[in-house]
Amino acid sequence: MNPQIISQFFPELTPTQKNQLEQLGALYHDWNSKINLISRKDIDQLYERHILHSLAIAKYISFKPGTQVLDIGTGGGFPSIPLAIFFPQVHFFALDSIAKKMMVVDAIAKSISLKNITPLCLRAELFTGKVHFIISRATAPLPDLVKWSKNKILSQNLNAIPNGIICLKGGDLTEEISPYGKKVITEPVTNYINSTYFEGKSVVYLPL
Repeated sequence: MNPQIISQFFPELTPTQKNQLEQLGALYHDWNSKINLISRKDIDQLYERHILHSLAIAKYISFKPGTQVLDIGTGGGFPSIPLAIFFPQVHFFALDSIAKKMMVVDAIAKSISLKNITPLCLRAELFTGKVHFIISRATAPLPDLVKWSKNKILSQNLNAIPNGIICLKGGDLTEEISPYGKKVITEPVTNYINSTYFEGKSVVYLPL
């Protein structure tokens, strides 16, 4: 379990960011022994399979300072915790309906002095704020994310691409994305991160 894999693909990390990322290994190991957040076989591959995977979104878009982002179904804090470390001037709302998972996200954020993340124990439909982007990692089919995004997207754009949904998905997405035609963009994660683990995994973007 090697945090150096992150620096390999993100050489621009500051010493503070590297330190925060390095602390995640021990923290997730400790919490995972109490609350099953990550499968036993995956916890030893935390940096590649969870943290680096989350940061694939940072290869797709460089969020501008002041951007507001909602992570639906964050689970143990993915992709929002790694992205909040990477984008300290961006605010993330990490949302999940399972209270014990949100307790862990809150505890980990406090342990590494991560100030730009707000954990919320809520169902997606009950979030009443507005954000520039909704992100998600293998949480729900795209049509569900679109339904949950209703009235949650700000009209003012701050970034290089219009506000909308950016999610991480695996497998054959043909059927799932077909309702959105040419509006939806899919990028293989291997375009950014050359690791066999990411074969068949995609960044999916839908402007709303």
